Amino acid sequence: MTTIEQRSWDDPAGAALRAAQRAELDERYGSDDHEPGAAPSAADIDLFLVALGPDGAALGCGALRRLDDRSAEIKRMYVLPDLRGKGIATAVLRALESAAVTRGWTTLRLETGTEQPEAIRFYEREGYREIPLYGPYVGSEISRCYERTL
Repeated sequence: MTTIEQRSWDDPAGAALRAAQRAELDERYGSDDHEPGAAPSAADIDLFLVALGPDGAALGCGALRRLDDRSAEIKRMYVLPDLRGKGIATAVLRALESAAVTRGWTTLRLETGTEQPEAIRFYEREGYREIPLYGPYVGSEISRCYERTL
């Protein structure tokens, strides 16, 4: 049983998950230069969710950053590697989508990377369609962007 809780951006469990994600991506890309645009922060994240196991351990996370009055960007979607394929990412994504609808946002966008084939498959399976690179990702050789209308 997984529960999803809203947490502050600075929550220690969420920070640990984001650090683990960063280390994994550094390894995949062979450097720490794999994030076009500004990294999300407490100042610009509207919602941060953490997935918790029955024992309260943090399993995964995801965030929303508002782009405009009708859309937001999914940031920092991550599930611990040994727990992937168990529905945790889907639960976090659905909670983010529900929160977006509650806020009146009708479109969610995201950027993922060329070295993240599992993420690409996940988002495509969940109904996100590839779109042209947008915003800070325009011109990035390692970015792929997706969108879903809610």
